[in-house]
Parts: sequence; C-alpha cells; structure tokens
Amino acid sequence: MPHLHMGLDIGSTTAKAVLLDDRDRLVHSRYCRHFSDVRSAVCDIFNEVRQSIKNSRITLAIAGSGGIGVAEEMKLPFTQELIACSASVSRFIPEANVCIELGGEDAKLTYFDPNGADQRMNETCAGGTGAFLDHMAMLMGTDPAGLNELASKHRMIYPIASRCGVFAKTDV
Repeated sequence: MPHLHMGLDIGSTTAKAVLLDDRDRLVHSRYCRHFSDVRSAVCDIFNEVRQSIKNSRITLAIAGSGGIGVAEEMKLPFTQELIACSASVSRFIPEANVCIELGGEDAKLTYFDPNGADQRMNETCAGGTGAFLDHMAMLMGTDPAGLNELASKHRMIYPIASRCGVFAKTDV
C-alpha cells in the first residue's frame, strides 16, 4: 500500500492542499477560496483527494490561521505556518536565503542564515498581502495572476506607498 504525505494550509481566505508520494513527487494539489466556509472547503478537498487516490495511507499535517480549529476538531497534527513554510523551503529549496509568504491578511518573512533563521511577521497592516493584491487587481480590471502580465508590460514605475495599504490604494 503506497504511503502519501498531505499538507493542508487553511488561511484567512483560501485553503491549499499538496499531496506527495514517498519520493516527494507531486500527486495532487488544490487551491481554493473558502469564502469563510472552511468546513465545506476542507470536505471538498478531502473528497477530491479520496477520489484521486485509492488504497493509500496518508500522513496529514495542517497549518494556517484557519487550520488550528480544524486540526483540534479532527484530532490531527497542527504545525504553525511559519515553521511549516520554513521547513518546506529548507527541504525543497535548500539554496534559498529568504522565504516570503503572503497570506490573505498578513505577510511572513524568514531569513535563512547558517546560524539559524530569523522570522518576522506583519499583522498590523494588510498592505502587500493577498487581500490587498486581490483588491488592487480588481481596481485594475484583472485578477491577481493578471498583475504579473501588467507588470511585464510596464513603461514606467510609479512610486506607491510601501508602508500602508490605505496609502498604497490612494496612490494607485
């Protein structure tokens, strides 16, 4: 019976799942907005995974701001998201010296150093987070992925406030 490993990150706006085989090859992945209905999103992800694999044992770990309640309710292991992200980057991209993780409402940075990691988190302002980027995309008539396309065709770089989402929105 194959053994698979699943990571489930339940954030403030989205749920993400990754399923790897015992050689760390991607078997399945899912990204979805949960629209504050975390239970339904998680059930959908579990059902999708169950249908895509048969007769496998799965090791599961849950992370994310919305994950702790799910982990407690289901009596499953929970890993704090900064630790999960740092461990994943260290394992799969060992040459990385920094990891930036943009959540729906916060931003997390981990600086990797031979003497250890320095982790920082911004929760005081939503500027530069997923919710902010979603809002900027909407104002520009595109989706978050479309921001990359717009940026690749830029003709000029405009200064935008980097400290506060309210000021940045005003600048845009």
